[in-house]
Amino acid sequence: MHKQINRNYIILARESRGLSQVEFASKLGMSPANLSKIELGQISIDESYIQDFCNILNYPVSFFYQEGEIKQSFMNYRKRQIVSPKLLTPIDAKMNVHRLQFEFLFQELKYKPAELPVLDVEKLGTPQKCAIKLRKLWDIKEGVIGNITKLIESKGIIINAFPFGTDRVDSRTILSDTKQPIIFTNKSLLGDRLRFSLAYELGHLVMHLTTVPNLDRDVSHEANLFAAEFLMPATDIRSDFENGVTLSTLGELKRKWKVSMQALLYRADDLGYLTYNQKRYLLTQFNQMKIRKREPQEFDVPKEIPSLLSSMIVKYKTKFKADNTYLAEKLNLLLAEFIEIYS
Repeated sequence: MHKQINRNYIILARESRGLSQVEFASKLGMSPANLSKIELGQISIDESYIQDFCNILNYPVSFFYQEGEIKQSFMNYRKRQIVSPKLLTPIDAKMNVHRLQFEFLFQELKYKPAELPVLDVEKLGTPQKCAIKLRKLWDIKEGVIGNITKLIESKGIIINAFPFGTDRVDSRTILSDTKQPIIFTNKSLLGDRLRFSLAYELGHLVMHLTTVPNLDRDVSHEANLFAAEFLMPATDIRSDFENGVTLSTLGELKRKWKVSMQALLYRADDLGYLTYNQKRYLLTQFNQMKIRKREPQEFDVPKEIPSLLSSMIVKYKTKFKADNTYLAEKLNLLLAEFIEIYS
């Protein structure tokens, strides 16, 4: 049977390149109304347009003949309070493109989905108690987690970083068809924010993946509380705040705990080491010294690099004696983009 162009993948390709219907229709020399009807499945697709799709959207022909629907992510983004759909749509689309590629690798390599503990906030009491429980279950020693990226990957969870095109969005987790969690992070994240984002996503996975939180619960806030306790256990960090909290103290503690100075400030506040006026004064200092968005470089935390996905690529190439050209075709990518993403 002759395969048909899948309209879902026209939409996915367009959105992944950050094009609106109007912009894409203009490049095709088509009316936006007709493009809308094509994407809605109301009119058939003239296959004479397929090469134009490829040229404009920079995907091979095979991309548009893939089967299936496009999944929606189940978890919230870790992001600034207000982010426009115009910024989120291409990020979500790119995540789905990557998900499809990873699912191919999972299937070919017979990759077994990660098995994660279920930590129900309502049963355990608080997100902090969930973090304490997970550290115990995973036999994590007291104090600083040296490399959270390595820790998460050791549990079989995929971490993938790519440019989000904005600094207003940090991370998100989606699931493959086999329920394999994939944590996507913004490639532009500094080392400290990356670590907190990974802990945040981990909190979502163990607390909210298989439980059904009530709609009145703020699951994003719960994930933040989990991350703070997971990375900065109260029993271990309290002594660091006992002699007072200053900007210089926060800078030195950043080197130790590998989280941002602001995360440490809020942790000190949560644990009762700051008065309202002290917290306000420190935040004012952050603003006056213009280090709220970019903390001093001398305190930068080395960026952790994920390796599980790249090892899967190597394993596939070895198993099937495949080169980049062959694997790019299998992943429905042009060779140049495959090299950019996976080499």
